[in-house]
Amino acid sequence: MAVSKRFPALAWGVLIYNIAVILWGALVRATGSGAGCGGHWPLCNGQALPLITQAATRIEFIHRVMSGVALLAVVALFVAAWRGFSKGHPARRWATWSLVLILTEALLGAALVLFGYVSKDQSGGRVVSLALHLINTFALLAALALTARSAGVVDGVKVSDPPRRVANVSFKIWLALGSVVLVAVAGAITALGDTLFPASSLAAGMAEDFSAGASFLVRLRVIHPALALATAAYLVVLAMPGLRAGGARIRRLSMVLLGLVASQIVAGAVTLLLRAPLAMQLVHLLIADALWITLVLFASERAYGVGEVPSAYAAAQSSV
Repeated sequence: MAVSKRFPALAWGVLIYNIAVILWGALVRATGSGAGCGGHWPLCNGQALPLITQAATRIEFIHRVMSGVALLAVVALFVAAWRGFSKGHPARRWATWSLVLILTEALLGAALVLFGYVSKDQSGGRVVSLALHLINTFALLAALALTARSAGVVDGVKVSDPPRRVANVSFKIWLALGSVVLVAVAGAITALGDTLFPASSLAAGMAEDFSAGASFLVRLRVIHPALALATAAYLVVLAMPGLRAGGARIRRLSMVLLGLVASQIVAGAVTLLLRAPLAMQLVHLLIADALWITLVLFASERAYGVGEVPSAYAAAQSSV
């Protein structure tokens, strides 16, 4: 079937919208609004259209509506990919993964509510659920980004993303991807600790970080900046060669990746010095999402390059 010229715009639009949903989810956590709809899911306080009398209910209900729209958008992307691309095209595969991952995203979000891992809860179960939710979210963003990239056209040849085998992805790339996910998980735990145990000052916060009597969420906060600095240094080493070698796309992605790494370090420092104000938490998260997406595209470009077509798909196209 002919590929709609609107598909790439749809794919990038769905990706951007999901970032907005993620940011609103962070607002839910930061404002303690996770219990705004009580222990009900998917209904809010037992109603499809609840009577909203509290800010927490409004914030949580808006997040659920946004999440529902995100699910419908990914379903539409999945249908468009399977209708617009031939068998074997990677856009189909990544759109399918996007659909699977947004369904698991909804289930993990529901688990947070149904198990009471919201509001002031500081249990180990909440930390584990939060980590799983974050990993799934990053996987969803990666799948959506690769769906959008695989729909491009270069010199009349469909741009291909990774085939089913991932042998072309080097250990250096996997290490970078894994490190960024680990930093993000540590960051989510740190943000939870800052929300539940806000410090009156930077000095007081640092003293609590090393206090034996403090909550484990507080004592874990020191891990995030250390991991972040080490990962940032590794990403710089990984991206620098791309500025001098490779095609235009890899140079551009390398430049963007380095810029986002620098921006994230500055944003993290400001967030730490100001003791994690809400606005800076959202900025920090937005840059983290942009950095992750850029790294995924950078990894795909490094591994497969532009215009490379999987042999199975190329053979199918040549026979049409």
